[in-house]
Amino acid sequence: MAAEVRASLSQRPLPSLPCKYFYDERGSALFDEITRLPEYYQTRTEETILEKIAGEVIDAVRPRELCELGSGTGRKIRLFLDAMASRGLLSRCVLLDISEEVLASSAERLAADYPGLSVRAVAGDFLEDLPALGPGGSRLALFLAGTVGNIHPDEVPAFLGSVARQLEPGDGFLVGLDLVKDPARLHAAYNDAAGVTAEFNRNVLRVVNDRLGADFDPEAFEHVAFYDAEAAWIEMRLRALRPLRVKVPAAGLDLAFRAGDEIRTEISCKYTRASFEALCAGTGLVLEGWYTDPDSLFASALLRRRTGGAEGPGRP
Repeated sequence: MAAEVRASLSQRPLPSLPCKYFYDERGSALFDEITRLPEYYQTRTEETILEKIAGEVIDAVRPRELCELGSGTGRKIRLFLDAMASRGLLSRCVLLDISEEVLASSAERLAADYPGLSVRAVAGDFLEDLPALGPGGSRLALFLAGTVGNIHPDEVPAFLGSVARQLEPGDGFLVGLDLVKDPARLHAAYNDAAGVTAEFNRNVLRVVNDRLGADFDPEAFEHVAFYDAEAAWIEMRLRALRPLRVKVPAAGLDLAFRAGDEIRTEISCKYTRASFEALCAGTGLVLEGWYTDPDSLFASALLRRRTGGAEGPGRP
């Protein structure tokens, strides 16, 4: 973490912080609160889609193991566990998440609520630690909530190739995608009236303080979120409200911020079917199913592992 933070905060002209560090226990709770806000259409729209398609996806893939990347509080996974149980397929579940506290709690609840289910928790980063999942076979992997949008589009093919290497031919990968839409609706979703997203954004500074001994004053930064139409993504930043001097001892940083200086904390890419399918080419995964809501706000894309494996570039 120290090396990542040193590299990202040293970037010029715009320093950044990896968005995965939003998610300590407090950050996960704040994000869960965001998903219930009236402006935040993504979660309720995705849940409506998943309620309709869970059985169909399970019938198509026939998995014995369900694997969720970035599992968070594990609410949506239950739709698929229930569908597997009703078909006599329920056997194993693997959760991968960056927050050990949330991961342990989710795994404990699922094990208690689904007797006989083997639950394995893997603390890690879905960009780097996919091999920890072990070999595939009768596996359905889930990557929900539009989280793929936090990966720069240039890196998505390599990520998909990495996923393909953890699957066997016929295994499935269900991806949640936030779709391109009216910018006003996107702006409202990331600038909620209650200010929860602003608190969530500032939480990354608290995590850096807690883990690396930094002395950021989170309240000295304001939340900024805007839609970049050319890139087709929402960008979140933190803007210094006054001149600041910040030390991050574990990362060997002594930083000076002027009023108005910004730190990029997240991108959230918005897709069309065509733009996402183009990124799948050569990865070993083929788009087999595309499910969306009547207003085309959100989509669930079912990818299947191609016979012959991942063909494109992957991470070393």
